[in-house]
Amino acid sequence: MNTTVVVRSVEEADAESLGRVHAACWHETYDHLLSQAALSQLRPQRLAALWRRFTTQGAEYRQNVVLIDGEIVGFAGSGPTRDGDQPTPHELFFLYLLEANHGSGVGQKLFDSVVDPGASSLWVAADNPRAHAFYARNGYLADGLERNEEVLGETLHEVRLVR
Repeated sequence: MNTTVVVRSVEEADAESLGRVHAACWHETYDHLLSQAALSQLRPQRLAALWRRFTTQGAEYRQNVVLIDGEIVGFAGSGPTRDGDQPTPHELFFLYLLEANHGSGVGQKLFDSVVDPGASSLWVAADNPRAHAFYARNGYLADGLERNEEVLGETLHEVRLVR
């Protein structure tokens, strides 16, 4: 059976599906890092509203989805770096893929669609070995900067990776 993989820009019509996939990805990624009480705050409808706003950002921002056989299974976004010290001109803001699709190559396609070759940076949970391995394969190294980010009312420890 052939599967069809499509990577394209986020469209407003994707908001409902993205809300569901976003919530599912966060549960899969952060279940070991955040409490169930915090994760229970994730509402696909609220995330869908967030995605509707994302679709109106300027051209210097890229938000793409990856679809397998017409179903959204992941999303990524990038744009101008937000860090005050400007380690690179470009930052990967987020990349999430449903766990069932890890290791399939679609995450790499999604990554390549929002991050150009060359210098860029990103923040990732310190305790996310799978993501660290993925980013290391793409040439990223920790630059020593760390932060505690508030996520759903709890603290998530992150490290910055730079290429």
